[in-house]
Amino acid sequence: MKRHVQSDKAVAGDATVAERLGALGTTTLSDALESLGSRGECAGILSLGTGESRIAGPAVTVELAPVTEASAEPHLGAAAIEAARPGDVVVVANHGVIHIAAWGGLLSEAARLAGIAGIVIDGACRDVDEIARLGLAVFARATTPLTARGRITERATGSPVHLAGREVRMGDWIVGDASGVVVVPASLCEAALVAGERIAAVEEEMRAELLAGAPASRVLGTRYERMLQR
Repeated sequence: MKRHVQSDKAVAGDATVAERLGALGTTTLSDALESLGSRGECAGILSLGTGESRIAGPAVTVELAPVTEASAEPHLGAAAIEAARPGDVVVVANHGVIHIAAWGGLLSEAARLAGIAGIVIDGACRDVDEIARLGLAVFARATTPLTARGRITERATGSPVHLAGREVRMGDWIVGDASGVVVVPASLCEAALVAGERIAAVEEEMRAELLAGAPASRVLGTRYERMLQR
């Protein structure tokens, strides 16, 4: 089993970046990435409503695989929790499998104690009532009572994974809210923030015009379409 950990757990400015990303939200960031020639939306992964309605943090990745005789013993997700720092988001890649839970209550308790901002699963989660009592934000494709024990195990921690078709590397930014989940590559983060804040400013101008009584056909015209152009 491959295990990689973050080489630097103190990235300057992370709190500010998280606040800026969180303030923009997934829809604006999706638009911003598209204006940069990229895509970040993770179709089909939605909030389970167990914690904060909006999260933003650097990714710590986990890849899962079916159990084999050679599978290692450590519990899936434990190494990621130990590698994470407060504010990180654990990304669990279970390749869209929704009939087996890739995350549960005890893992959520450990994640909460570690200060992890949230969990994003390309798969299913269980113990949702328990997780809601803990207040940990979880985004997933589905819920199921069926345990992972004897069925799936951890293949790697810290390696690149795919989340609903989007590649996620350690340190890429994960943003989640009621509209879904977006992956912001670390290499595009600053550009996405600049583009997103520009888009948000234009939309605020349009909102002010609508509130002032301007016709929707005039406000929501070609200017709206052009603001997403590169």
